[in-house]
Amino acid sequence: MKAAIVKGAGQAPVYEAFAEPFAGEGEVIVHVSASALSPLTKARASGTHYSSSGGFPFVAGVDGVGRLEDGRRVYFLLPRAPFGGMAERVVVPESQTVPIPDALDDVTAAAIANPGMSSWAALGERAHFKAGETVLINGATGASGRLAVQIARHRGAAKVIATGRDRAVLAELGADVTVPLVDDGDALEAAFRPLFAEGVDVVLDYLWGASADRLLKAGAKAAPEATPIRFVQIGTASGAEITLPGALLRSSGIELMGSGIGSITIARLMATIAGVFEAAVPAGLALPVETMPLADVAVGWASGGQRLVFTMP
Repeated sequence: MKAAIVKGAGQAPVYEAFAEPFAGEGEVIVHVSASALSPLTKARASGTHYSSSGGFPFVAGVDGVGRLEDGRRVYFLLPRAPFGGMAERVVVPESQTVPIPDALDDVTAAAIANPGMSSWAALGERAHFKAGETVLINGATGASGRLAVQIARHRGAAKVIATGRDRAVLAELGADVTVPLVDDGDALEAAFRPLFAEGVDVVLDYLWGASADRLLKAGAKAAPEATPIRFVQIGTASGAEITLPGALLRSSGIELMGSGIGSITIARLMATIAGVFEAAVPAGLALPVETMPLADVAVGWASGGQRLVFTMP
């Protein structure tokens, strides 16, 4: 079969023949139709993600959409190594597949599954969000952040606050309040303080780095005494580390937690994806998507811009 093969750390995948997968006990073969190029896919391919296996060669792609041998259409997550989603066929534990509603097409399902899961899981599994609460999304102009705004609204957030560098995209998100991320840290912290003084229940952080540092400081200083703020760390697009004084946590009601592979069981992650799919049509969950044949993976891997979904012959 043909697949996008990663032969070494930091190398772009090449479209070549790869060994045919076979199903063991509890596994199924999926005939893949679409697989998205997500930040997680790239990070695992580079060997920099904490969940990377470190073995080469392997097929790129952490998830995708396709059909089982009996014709059922499913989404799959985390195939058995060295197989991956960017291939004509893949082997995956049957428990790591989710049926796709008839009203949801393959490309849309592939595009929204991973980024939609990130906020759905962070809100439900980690923050234990309740309808009527206020949610602040740090880094709302990326694919995951865009869907986070839509999902928070769908799940009943009373107020949605969005941050990001792209002011044009911020204006299109439909958030109640937007905060442009500027380089002046003091000015940024000053913009955050009145928001926390009014009340923020949950922060979904896709960036970490400087903006997260200022968010935490603003929350600690401006929120009413001992007010719980569930700060959920999801991504590190702006930096892998921050300086976090211990006194900041001791002097506030901030509850700092992470959300991702390892902090949530695979079974629960699959349940969150099912939730995203069920909400997709009624909530209008959507992203700008570009499609490209898997044979052009080298070109697509190097490109930026819209969320990219590779399609199979």
